[in-house]
Amino acid sequence: MKKYKTIFWVATIIIILWEGVMPLSALLFSSEQATIGTRPLGYPDYFAYALIICKVLGVVAISVPQVPARLKEWAYAGLTFNLIFAFISHAAVDQNIGFMLMPLVVLGILAVSYRYNRKIQAHG
Repeated sequence: MKKYKTIFWVATIIIILWEGVMPLSALLFSSEQATIGTRPLGYPDYFAYALIICKVLGVVAISVPQVPARLKEWAYAGLTFNLIFAFISHAAVDQNIGFMLMPLVVLGILAVSYRYNRKIQAHG
């Protein structure tokens, strides 16, 4: 059980940093940087702001133990959709392999977090 929790928290902390802290800090401390990833893809600025808020809420939901399991499921689903659509957007617009692979790498880490969250719930 300790191994499951360690793997879960390592993966989840990476997700917290990548999907929560980095976008939120860009919005709060350097607002011109908040749209740097979405503007070249043709999305309006308000979409970037909404995306940041949703990412932060999703990260909070998956990382706070008191959040109900069903809400965690929705948070994982929302973050998954975000990463899949980020890959699709980069593949369709700029076709930069680095920008295309990064969401898939983060999606893999999110999958590890999800899998070990389920294992922890099943055992405890």
